[in-house]
Amino acid sequence: MKTKLTLLLIFSFCMVSYAQQSNVSGIITEQGTGLPIPGVNIIIKNSIKGVVSDFDGYYSIKDVPENAILQFSYLGYVSQEIKVNNQQKIDIVLIEDVSKLDEVVVIGYGGQKKKDITGAVSIVSSETIEELRPVDAAQALQGTSAGVSVTAPSGSPGGQFNITIRGINSNGDNGPLVVIDGYKGDLNSINPSDIESFSILKDAQAAIYGIEGANGVVLVTTKSGRKNSAIKINYNGYTGIQQTTRQLPYLNATEYGLLLNESYAANGSNLPYPNVSNLGTGTDWQDQLFDTAPITNHSISVTGGGEKSTYYFGGSFLEQDGIIASDKSNFSRGNVKVKLGFDLSDKLKFTTSANYFNNNRKTIGENALGSPLFNALNYAPTYALDQEDVSGFLGNEVINPLSQIANTYNKYDGSSIEGTFQLDYEPIDGLKITSRIGLKSYKDTQKTFAPIVNYGSGKVFNTDRSSVTQTKNTNNSYTWDTFVTYNKNFAEKHNTSFTIGTSAQRAWGDNLQGTGFDVPNNEWEFADISLANGLSEAKTSSSYIYDTRLSSFFGRLQYDYEGKYFLSAMIRRDGASDFAPDNRIDYFSSATAGWILSEESFLEDSDVINFLKLRASYGSLGNNVGDDLYRALLSGEATYVLNGGLVTGTANGRIPNPDATWETADKLDIGLDLNLFNNKIQITADYFLEDRNDLLIANFPVSGILGASAPGAGLPTVNAGTTRTKGIEFFVNYKENFSENLSLDLSYNVTKVDGEVTSVSNDIISEGGSFSVGQPSITRMEVGQPIGYFYGLKTDGVFQNQAEVDAAPSQAGLGSAASPGDLKYVDTNNDGEITIADRTNLGKAQADYIMGLNLRINYKNLDFGTYMYAELGKEMVRNYERDQPNINRSSLYLNRWTGEGTSNTVPRATIGATTNRLFSDFFVEDASFLRIQNIQLGYSLPDEFLEKIGVSKLRIYGSVNNAFTFTKYTGFDPAAQGVNQDGKLDVFSSGIDYGFYPVSRQFILGLNLSI
Repeated sequence: MKTKLTLLLIFSFCMVSYAQQSNVSGIITEQGTGLPIPGVNIIIKNSIKGVVSDFDGYYSIKDVPENAILQFSYLGYVSQEIKVNNQQKIDIVLIEDVSKLDEVVVIGYGGQKKKDITGAVSIVSSETIEELRPVDAAQALQGTSAGVSVTAPSGSPGGQFNITIRGINSNGDNGPLVVIDGYKGDLNSINPSDIESFSILKDAQAAIYGIEGANGVVLVTTKSGRKNSAIKINYNGYTGIQQTTRQLPYLNATEYGLLLNESYAANGSNLPYPNVSNLGTGTDWQDQLFDTAPITNHSISVTGGGEKSTYYFGGSFLEQDGIIASDKSNFSRGNVKVKLGFDLSDKLKFTTSANYFNNNRKTIGENALGSPLFNALNYAPTYALDQEDVSGFLGNEVINPLSQIANTYNKYDGSSIEGTFQLDYEPIDGLKITSRIGLKSYKDTQKTFAPIVNYGSGKVFNTDRSSVTQTKNTNNSYTWDTFVTYNKNFAEKHNTSFTIGTSAQRAWGDNLQGTGFDVPNNEWEFADISLANGLSEAKTSSSYIYDTRLSSFFGRLQYDYEGKYFLSAMIRRDGASDFAPDNRIDYFSSATAGWILSEESFLEDSDVINFLKLRASYGSLGNNVGDDLYRALLSGEATYVLNGGLVTGTANGRIPNPDATWETADKLDIGLDLNLFNNKIQITADYFLEDRNDLLIANFPVSGILGASAPGAGLPTVNAGTTRTKGIEFFVNYKENFSENLSLDLSYNVTKVDGEVTSVSNDIISEGGSFSVGQPSITRMEVGQPIGYFYGLKTDGVFQNQAEVDAAPSQAGLGSAASPGDLKYVDTNNDGEITIADRTNLGKAQADYIMGLNLRINYKNLDFGTYMYAELGKEMVRNYERDQPNINRSSLYLNRWTGEGTSNTVPRATIGATTNRLFSDFFVEDASFLRIQNIQLGYSLPDEFLEKIGVSKLRIYGSVNNAFTFTKYTGFDPAAQGVNQDGKLDVFSSGIDYGFYPVSRQFILGLNLSI
């Protein structure tokens, strides 16, 4: 009887237990994107029973007790625990882990977990890129990464962006090395939607790149497919309109007439406009130039993978018209991207990627004396739209901007194919051999047509003979890297990683340019050298070729003890063909260290501090500038007597310098990484110091007997300068998921930079930058000052009466005696008179502070984001005002001096001789600014609806780019920076504003779709 009772109880218990178990299934997706996540681990807590989500994020686990707890975990996401409570369907949304401490970060020739990194590295993810929707990928770094400044010389379509990291350290090239999937590339050739992430190396950790690492390194990882993932199709598209962010307040026709009358009367001359009553407002030339222009972008990708393969296919097309003369200023870009990965065996993997890039561009003249925008500001409002200044009333350098645009003809077409082939072989556990070759070939053609045109008497733009100039460029390069990495753990506490490798680079290309004269019918349609048969006495063609090579060996050792104490050391040997044989080889090395204090016993149980790491780095890096300085080039001019006649030829140009070599940078960084309150707050802080040595100083004085004064010749360029840059970076991020429906992500970064020239051999002062015509250079490189600081006269108000003039030091040494209403200059050297020797530091173009503030809020299916960028403590030179008596003026001159006590800032109006137009701080303005670069509001359709139509994500959004700029600067764009002829930031002219083409405000409507 007892036996039967026992069996009955056991049977009843089993039946009850069985009744309390059920099958649980669901779909796991990613917060924000709604995309399914394959490979998520799901286990029943306190058991070994579990499953993994499939291609579509689906999972199903059998016989789950009703009171069980399911654990969901996936690398890079916050793990979740869910009580079953007899539920049979549980859908999970995984949230990205803000700390991402186990995320592998690319650091050059390998990767490292974020928590283990001992250098200063910033990461910008694809999520940021998708929110900003930049035309150029470089824009995604502006304001999102501490220490990084992104500037452009122009807001025109297709304008190139320049990146600087931690300030200006060189009087030459300050741009970082850009490495895309292992090969040297350019950010403007990539579709931003194809980028997975940026890793920015800012300190001595970049020594692994040796001679190319001094300005920092931007490592770009493009998107790839995921293994065991079903095919996914993503479409991202937007369309919008563009408008100018600003028009400058200038005088209307009546104001202009009154000002000119006053100017002429002050000089005792006849009034040019005796009757101003009928002038009205006249022509607003800015209104005539600026227009609303469209912008459209389409991007589609197909991604997925099998058990042993991954694939990514992407295509995009961008069209952008200019906000000035859209038929003469526009840009289009097409990209095709392919990235494939195959496991050829358990030990051998093959990866390849390719990017085809094509762009077409038309441009108008920009940021220069005589550009259409410059002329629009200076042309008189009393002229009609089609009226030319035939009499030369406005001087010989100002013409009708609409006529100028109508006579502007050019086109540019460029295409590139670039990519990589990579093999990874792991013969034994921990040992990995990688061989990768990256290739790039870029070709472009350009055509410019100058028609016969006459703008008026004596105009410098007049052309009495038509011509067409055609240019063809070919640029090729490859990078072949082979390196071996061995990871080994000793005695369970000692972790080591060794990397050793070699790199070979080559860049070669050619250029051919020719000009033909007398274009048939004086029309663009016939503008081709083959049709232009006119002869010229001057040389009409030119060409060049180049071939540079770099051979390198490198090694890196990484060590940590118990995952708490870290050391890393790296060395690179580079040999560059750019320099004389005896000066081609150098070694670059660095060391880094880190200590994770949060792993120590006194912090490991802290409820406040989740992660705390101290780190430091020091090392030497190079900046490969100054190629071919050791050779005498035939770039000079010469006249020879041949067969009794004079023949124009070439001669030695710049005096060669056989001792020339690259710049070197000694970098120190001390940093801290801190996560607080369950990783809700993330803080990164760095102190950095850099000494840049062997700066190349052009036109270095040498003996005249060496021939520097011959036609086309010049003084040599010598390694003779040193700078020091120091500063502080601070980054803080707060991320909070208040509920399933509400989350917040707020980040702020600020960088303080101070830089100065610390030494120059023989105290040589380099000058550059132009202001107006015929005035001395206005920027300098000088010991004790920032590179490229503004150098001019300092003012102390305006003379109010003759007594003040008589009491002040004489200004006659400047070319004209002062009168009441003229600017009062400061006698800085206290010698009792005002001369050009009283010029002094008037500011600089580079900011003291760079800041970014970024906010994202998600509420149910709504998302809102905004990105802000600021630069503080910088100045710009207002140089778009022409020094001619009859041109139009800024409304600033409405506040001019007209008698004692009327103004102490703006001088009088007169056509007589004065010193008021000399370069002084009157033309230097505070260019600090805060720009709201993006405001975006999006709505994602509910999952229930999407399931019915077979779509995993459908999001509609509206955004405004470059929404507002808050600044005291009166020019078009306080963020713009001037460049040299190679399109790179020019430290001597970067802050001189000739009328920068303003950045456009874009109103965009977009769609994100995933299937």
